[in-house]
Amino acid sequence: MASQTTHFTLNTGAKIPAVGFGTWQDKDAQEGAVLSALKAGYRHIDGARIYGTEPAVGNAIKQSGIPRSEIFITTKLWNNSHHPDDVEAACDASLKDLGTDYLDLYLMHWPASFERSDTFMPRDGDGKIKPGSIDYVDTWKAMEKLQKNGKCKAIGISNFNQSEIDRLLKEASIPPAAHQLELHPYLQQHAFVDYHKSKNIHVTAYSPFGNQNPIYSKGQDMGRLIDDPALSEVGKKYGKSGAQTALAWGIARGHSVIPKSKTESRIKDNFDGDFKLSSEDVQKINGIDKKLRFNDPSGNFGYKFYVGLDGKE
Repeated sequence: MASQTTHFTLNTGAKIPAVGFGTWQDKDAQEGAVLSALKAGYRHIDGARIYGTEPAVGNAIKQSGIPRSEIFITTKLWNNSHHPDDVEAACDASLKDLGTDYLDLYLMHWPASFERSDTFMPRDGDGKIKPGSIDYVDTWKAMEKLQKNGKCKAIGISNFNQSEIDRLLKEASIPPAAHQLELHPYLQQHAFVDYHKSKNIHVTAYSPFGNQNPIYSKGQDMGRLIDDPALSEVGKKYGKSGAQTALAWGIARGHSVIPKSKTESRIKDNFDGDFKLSSEDVQKINGIDKKLRFNDPSGNFGYKFYVGLDGKE
C-alpha cells in the first residue's frame, strides 16, 4: 500500500494529511469509492451534510478495518442548521451517519444561512431558496462549544471572504483551524492565501482540478485545466500527469487538496499527486493563473459570496 507522506499542522496542533478524498456527488458510488481510497492509502476523507454521502463514508470506514484514530474525517454544517440551537443536533446527525463519536474537523459550509428547516433547501412558492437571518458569528459560537465538548477536534469555515474572516476573528474565542475554498492553478489567490498564513489558518483546496467537473457550466467552453500545457510539461519531468501535477502544486503551496473520483485507477493516481515539485516548476505553474472562479451560487442562495476576491464577477 502507498504511504501518505505529506501532512500539515493545524493551529490546534493536529496533523492533516495533504491529500484528502472528496465525497461530493456520485452518492450511490461513494461507499465503494471511499473503500478504494482507504485501500490506496488515503487517510483524510472530506464530506458534508448536504452531500448525503456520510452513511456511505461511515460504512466504508467500518469495512476497511482501519482504526478510526488513523483517519482524519472532515464534514460540514449545512445552511439550514445555522441557528445556534440547531448546530449540535446537526453535528450529532453527521456523527451518527459517519459512525463515529468525534470529527477531526467540522466546517461551516457557507457564511450564508437558510431559513430554519428540516429540508436542506427550504423554498418559497416561486421555488426560490428562503434565506435565513442567522449571523454566521452566532453559528460559529455554537460550533466553538462542539470543540470544547470534544465532539469536534477542530472547527473551521468554507467559502468565506476576507472581511467575513476578519469579523469572525474579532468575535471568536476559537479561531478557525482551516478554511476550505475553491483553489487551483486557474484560481490561485496568492494574496488571500498569504492572509491565511498570517492568521495561521490552514487552507484546503476544493475543486483542485478546476473545470474538470461538468457541474461548473462556466468552465465548459474552454480547455480543461488538467490538460494545460504548463501542467503537462512540468508533469513529464516527474513521470506524472497534469492532474497529479496540479495536486502537487497545491501541496507545494501548503494546501491540503481534496480530489474526488469514483474510478479506482484515478483514485490511486490522485493519491500519487503527493510529490515534490522544484521551486522553478512551482513558479512556472504560478504563471498560468487566470483568476477564474467556477463555483459561485450567489444568485441561487441569495447572498453575495466572495466579495473582494479574485474571480468574483
